[in-house]
Amino acid sequence: MTNLLINVDHIATLRNARRETFPDPIHAAVLCEVAGADGIVFHLREDRRHITERDVRLLKEVVKGKLDFELSTNEEIVSICCDIQPELATLVPERREEVTTEGGLDILSNRARLEQVVTKVLEAGVREVAIFVDPVTEQIKAAADVGANCIELHTGDFSNATLPENRERLASVLADAAEAGHELGLAVHAGHGLDYRNYHLFKRTVPHVEEVSIGFAVIAQSVLVGIEQAVRDMRLIVKGY
Repeated sequence: MTNLLINVDHIATLRNARRETFPDPIHAAVLCEVAGADGIVFHLREDRRHITERDVRLLKEVVKGKLDFELSTNEEIVSICCDIQPELATLVPERREEVTTEGGLDILSNRARLEQVVTKVLEAGVREVAIFVDPVTEQIKAAADVGANCIELHTGDFSNATLPENRERLASVLADAAEAGHELGLAVHAGHGLDYRNYHLFKRTVPHVEEVSIGFAVIAQSVLVGIEQAVRDMRLIVKGY
């Protein structure tokens, strides 16, 4: 059974748009778990454009399910992650000029630094360390080589495909990548752009997915139906109940 983790970054984006104290991503995280989310995801970016260190520390206190700390390899952020000790740390690429994460980490070109960070985070007591990767076999093998015990498959290309035949082809690519990760003994996670419409094909096609991270689709829907209903609707699609 695939677990559903909800990313609350865009609650913080809305709060910060007016430099307000609300809506609070901590409150949102509690409501998401009440509605059936299996955990909460956040990305503490170097520029603090949405989630802040205050949010991180409070999320650690209140989240009852899995807490997934998304981070770059920036030394300060890595140190905060080691101090917080979430259940899962997911290493992602980060560029200040991007609107959202645009692709997987290039492990092959950053092997030495990633090996250092993965080792440091694991030794700090974080049980799971994932690397956000494109569905490319060489990158998945490299994730295992640098010591990660999980991968998060980048589903953005699949999610953004507009033609049915392209989406089906990209789902097959993700399926092959999931098989490769599973055969290497890596836990397989997935995320980026998954939503209420495209998840059905993803679910039918891609095996071995232990958890998915879904944020924007749920937060956007919550504006119309409320966050608890938005989470319940997504949970029904992901888990079947």
